[in-house]
Amino acid sequence: MKVNVLFSPIVADELYFTGKTTVVIDVLRASSTIITALNNGAKEVVPVGTIEFAVKVSGGMFGGQTLLGGERNTKKIEGFALGNSPLEYEEKIVNGKSIVFYTTNGTKALTKAKFSENLFVCSFLNLSAVAKHLVSLKKNVEIICAGRNNFFSLEDTVCAGKLVSEILSLEPEVEINDSVAASLALNDKYGSDLLKMLNESDHGKLLIENDFEEDIKYCSQLNIYNTIPFYVNGVLKLMKEVD
Repeated sequence: MKVNVLFSPIVADELYFTGKTTVVIDVLRASSTIITALNNGAKEVVPVGTIEFAVKVSGGMFGGQTLLGGERNTKKIEGFALGNSPLEYEEKIVNGKSIVFYTTNGTKALTKAKFSENLFVCSFLNLSAVAKHLVSLKKNVEIICAGRNNFFSLEDTVCAGKLVSEILSLEPEVEINDSVAASLALNDKYGSDLLKMLNESDHGKLLIENDFEEDIKYCSQLNIYNTIPFYVNGVLKLMKEVD
């Protein structure tokens, strides 16, 4: 089993992911929000790469059963029902709904990897479940860190390192390359106190400036869900509990 970590989606084109098993990580906050929405009963999440496409897609779906969600530069987009705070995606709001979702970084990474054979969403919230499932597949894995505006982000890379560390605990015979080694090293340095790491990251500081401290606390939780969002036919659905 080989694992590779991409520190930004920009380093590969769409066709690179054809036939691959891929995991997208955007800890702050798209991955965490998608995981939360689906666990709170959302029918599906439709990730899109542009705001214009989000509006277009939502217009062609069942109006009352569709919500537009997402952000641009941390703020909810004008005209959208929801932003990108996982705390907004309560069961009473999202249960049974299709959510058309756009974010500055996370959904762009997801749409870039759309040709993957297997495409999953991971954050700290469901990390162990993802690791177990990847090991069960016995396939090589590409981990995409969504990053910030195509640049490196500490929190996504630490999450990637923690995911690989969990994989290694289950399957020691994993081939390690330079990017994986770097991710593991960052997890060793920063992964013991996730809340502190998130608060001190560039993206965390930006969220604090915009009064999203509670989002950071929520996203710092480890393994509170045992479920995995997976991509099929253009939408993210929930894979049930992983044994």
